Amino acid sequence: MRSLTSVEVCAGAGGQALGLERAGFDHAAAIEIDPRAVETLEANRPEWSPLEADLREVDGTEYSGIDLLAGGVPCPPFSIAGQQLGEDDERDLFPAMLRLVEEIAPPAVMIENVRGLASTRFTDYRERLFARFRELGFAADGRVLNASDFGVPQLRPRYVIVAVRAEWARGFRWPRPVGPAPTVGETLVDLMGGGGWKGAEEWARAAHQIAPTLVGGSKKHGGPDLGPTRAKRAWLELRVDGKGVANEAPAPEFPIDGNPKLTVRMTARLQGFPDDWFFSGGKTAQYRQVGNAFPPPVAEAVGRAIAVALKSEHNPSEPAPLDSILFQGGATEAGIPRGDD
Repeated sequence: MRSLTSVEVCAGAGGQALGLERAGFDHAAAIEIDPRAVETLEANRPEWSPLEADLREVDGTEYSGIDLLAGGVPCPPFSIAGQQLGEDDERDLFPAMLRLVEEIAPPAVMIENVRGLASTRFTDYRERLFARFRELGFAADGRVLNASDFGVPQLRPRYVIVAVRAEWARGFRWPRPVGPAPTVGETLVDLMGGGGWKGAEEWARAAHQIAPTLVGGSKKHGGPDLGPTRAKRAWLELRVDGKGVANEAPAPEFPIDGNPKLTVRMTARLQGFPDDWFFSGGKTAQYRQVGNAFPPPVAEAVGRAIAVALKSEHNPSEPAPLDSILFQGGATEAGIPRGDD
């Protein structure tokens, strides 16, 4: 079984790249525009060759021969929390991504974005996007995946697009859910009690559901918090104060029946990062990296499905007609869940 290689663009703090690494992909590069996130990548995985660069200025021909091009292009053009300007938003980097697909010509592509991109508002945009993939020789499909279906203790619906060249496309199947995710209390009880707070166990019993989607990763926020009013209400139901992010776990004198704030490390665990994953910068910069991340367990599940397809038997000289290739399941607009972006 040959090893697989990938290039990650808009890599952020490395959530998607970490998941793909676990799925068996060796990264030839991890490209990101935010300098703090690049520092995070360099601290955790220098072997990924982190590069600070604007996606629109990356020369894809330098990475020809890799197996997978992956990335989480900016979400604001399609987010229900924004103006949903789509292609009229200057932050829409799908054209740059498609240029890289053409220049690199990888066997597979994986792109994640907010569930808003799967809505009827962007039907025409998706159809043109998939039509371009067909022109480039790919079968493409998109699905809304909930992180909680893959062991992550929050809902976090994300729209994931997978495109596979025709000769490998028949081998791809969307990953199946792995079962119920742990609750917020089960996930964080040890961290919440790490400062000596005597109310941690009682708090964990009250935080008996998965978390709402972590938000607050936008630079529009003045500081780290867990999102708008609606999100804060949902966190309060879990006995979490969402009006900020704490520097440390609750101290022994914190009221037993109090509502503690989460630390950056706690939010990172809720995203599926390992506890030893270092985040560069101050608290605000760290939380933005966490809040914008794609959960590693979800990326791993999709990455393993792509790896199976790329390692399956195929006949490049006789590719199947693209119109006959249907990924297992993949309705583009079906199954859009309720919840935050």
